[in-house]
Amino acid sequence: MNPVNISRDEARTRSGIVRTLGYRVVVDLSGRDPQGNPLADPTGTFVSSSTIHFTSTGEPTHADLIADGVYAAELDGVPLDPAAHHDHRYPIEAPAGEHQLTIVALCRYSHSGEGLHRFVDPADGKVYLYSQFEIADARRVYANFEQPDQKGTFQLQVLAPTGWTVISNSAEVTVAQGPYDDISTWQFGPTPRISTYLTALVAGDYHVDEGTVRTREGGDIQANILCRQSMKEFLDADRIRTTTQRGFEVYEAEFGHPYPFSKYDQSFVPEFNAGAMENAGCVTHRDDYLFRSKVTAAAYDARDNTILHELAHMWFGDLVTMTWWDDLWLNESFAEWASHHCQEKIVARYGGVNPWVSFANQRKTWGYAQDQLPTTHPIAADMVDLATVEQNFDGITYAKGASTLKQLVAFVGEDAFLAGVRAYLNANAFGNSQLSDLLDQLQRSSGRDLSSFTETWLRTPGVNTVRPDFDLDENGAFTRFDIVQSASAQFPTLRTHRLGIGIYSLTDEGLVRTDGLDVDIFGERTPIAALVGHSRGDLILLNDADLTYAKVRLDPASLATLTAHIGQLVDPLARALCWGAAWDMCRDAELRAQDYVTLVSHGLASEQDLTAVSSLIRQATAATLNYTDPSLREEVRTGLISTLATLLRDAEPGSDHQLALTNGLTGAIGIQGVPLLAGWLNGEEVPEGLDVDQDLRWRIVSTLARLGAADESFIAAEQERDKTSSGAEQAAGARAAVPTAQAKETAWKRATDEAGVPNETYRSIVSHFNNPDQEEVLKPYAAKYLQLCEVINAEQGQWREAGHAQVQNALQWLFPGEVADRAWLDELSGWMSSRTLSSTVRRVLLEQADGTERALRCQAFSLK
Repeated sequence: MNPVNISRDEARTRSGIVRTLGYRVVVDLSGRDPQGNPLADPTGTFVSSSTIHFTSTGEPTHADLIADGVYAAELDGVPLDPAAHHDHRYPIEAPAGEHQLTIVALCRYSHSGEGLHRFVDPADGKVYLYSQFEIADARRVYANFEQPDQKGTFQLQVLAPTGWTVISNSAEVTVAQGPYDDISTWQFGPTPRISTYLTALVAGDYHVDEGTVRTREGGDIQANILCRQSMKEFLDADRIRTTTQRGFEVYEAEFGHPYPFSKYDQSFVPEFNAGAMENAGCVTHRDDYLFRSKVTAAAYDARDNTILHELAHMWFGDLVTMTWWDDLWLNESFAEWASHHCQEKIVARYGGVNPWVSFANQRKTWGYAQDQLPTTHPIAADMVDLATVEQNFDGITYAKGASTLKQLVAFVGEDAFLAGVRAYLNANAFGNSQLSDLLDQLQRSSGRDLSSFTETWLRTPGVNTVRPDFDLDENGAFTRFDIVQSASAQFPTLRTHRLGIGIYSLTDEGLVRTDGLDVDIFGERTPIAALVGHSRGDLILLNDADLTYAKVRLDPASLATLTAHIGQLVDPLARALCWGAAWDMCRDAELRAQDYVTLVSHGLASEQDLTAVSSLIRQATAATLNYTDPSLREEVRTGLISTLATLLRDAEPGSDHQLALTNGLTGAIGIQGVPLLAGWLNGEEVPEGLDVDQDLRWRIVSTLARLGAADESFIAAEQERDKTSSGAEQAAGARAAVPTAQAKETAWKRATDEAGVPNETYRSIVSHFNNPDQEEVLKPYAAKYLQLCEVINAEQGQWREAGHAQVQNALQWLFPGEVADRAWLDELSGWMSSRTLSSTVRRVLLEQADGTERALRCQAFSLK
């Protein structure tokens, strides 16, 4: 096993030997060693000292530490051999009883978003540090027992340049000058018992917007908001803090437990791999959430949802933490469900868009797509080790899990569900728990037996498909109505579903629900006798109200109604479900790609949900460029672009729809659009009310680069205009998009053979490398991709130290999907079968190959 890995069995064994009481950690960011001498690499390394207070049964075990070396170690004041540190572990042999282990180590700053990330802002040269420890990267900063059930109190001391801002999990802090002239010391008070992955350190030249939030029982607590100095003009702290305050009000009432920590700081940090991280009382967000240019209301709603997601974790994840990562899904699924539930409560009081509509239009689609991949897994997956855990931060863990919890809420009732959650939190506060602990409380509160629910929904993978099957009399009334449920051959489980049946009819008010009911379905076929004699209406919609998690099929007459009248479908949630059903039918080659584009073209003008507008344009573009046979592609693309251009022309000046359509048009447009986009950059023929701000300028520049209409001097001029880290990242992506042999070779070399490329710059390069209409220049990289996989799998060169996110980005974005044909896929399959591959390499290759297989099927179907 890779020594960075930790298995569940090892963790269980260690928990039978040691119990953590607390940590005292000193992180020295002064650039000096323990004797006060300058470090050889002060911008690359730092010193930490960790004292672990623990009890032991007396058996041998180890502490975890990923470091360049150990300066000193001692157990209960007795020196130990520093050289004993090996394979990221320090062995411990302590007699039964209570002990203190101290390890002083030379640790390394990260540039991959793992451990203690260090970033120098090119806008002003200021330095910013932040920690990211999930899943198991606290050991990159201090020695510890790196597993979630080894909770302990945590006292942090930080030596850092005087004048910096330094925050951690605790509100209590004293700052003193020294021990060096240019260095100050921050001493933080002890935290409650938390897991190592939830500890946090944020330090640097951060701008701080000071403020508070009001708690139900503790009064006002600190709730500062931090960002880079170069981003402070974009920090809309009032809105962020308002969303946070409203979340506090909902969660403290719904969860029945006071906020468990002493403060709630939020930092917006650069080059963050995910959306945000729920460090206890010290949340970090990616600073893309600070909008330096105009964005749609949907972007603000998505950010609000992320804020509420992380806040939910303070109770579900931080106050009560999973024993092991088997329950990662529960941690994330609950926060995903809770954030939408919380937004729903906020919207009911203050107004806004129903968050469950946006969930159906975007997040749930992600879950369905992930669940149909060959790498799908149960919601409650078997997390045998950390390598397995890394693969499971996906649409199943988040979106499918949240959908299943929503189904569970419908099954037991919201009041009973929340009563069970309250009992669970109170019974396990500041401790660890497992899924069974929550289910026991839910069974008590609801009186429902959840054993079959657990087995069929949580422990079996795959998604069911439901479709209506019926007969009609001469008047269009049902003489028979069945719901047919199916599953894939690989995962044949048929589940119990609570779902709605909606009958919609065309009236003077639009396409509205005129009949229907909620039912429980079981097995392959469920007769619905209550509908016999009822009119079939114009549209039959299964899973009306989106209670369950299942793919929905539309009968031919309903699909025809949608194509002609989807703009008249009044209910936004019903419309979202129809959009989702049509997209899934397109992806499954049951609806021709060009017919899906036609449906979107008919309904886009009347769609009011901005999440749906952006998703539909993106999906219609994918249907055009990926799922339409090449012989038909240009005609379908011309039609889509014509639709978007017409809607853009008619859009309200300065509106969110105008911006969403502009973004969609720049993504879909072909070579014929070069004069238009180039003109916009020069202020020519810009639609009234459209602000061609810096972010839009970069989208246009990247599109022009993709189309071969922006050379190096053009890109360099735009980068000179935008001397920020974002400008550098966007310029790198634009250069990678240029369809010349030299540009591709340079980008490939940076992505595959150059160490130290900044995290977000790397993502930009690889995500812009492969593009439609560039098949000729991309052909050589199909073979080079397999060579890259060899190197990554062998962990050679820069890939020896590369983080999981960078490996995944390289494998995913550089996959030669634009040029892969059946012969190359067969070559890939043979290559994979002849090698022992890491779990990451195997997973990404299977998923990317499956996407190409799906595209080929859809292209063939588009010819029918």
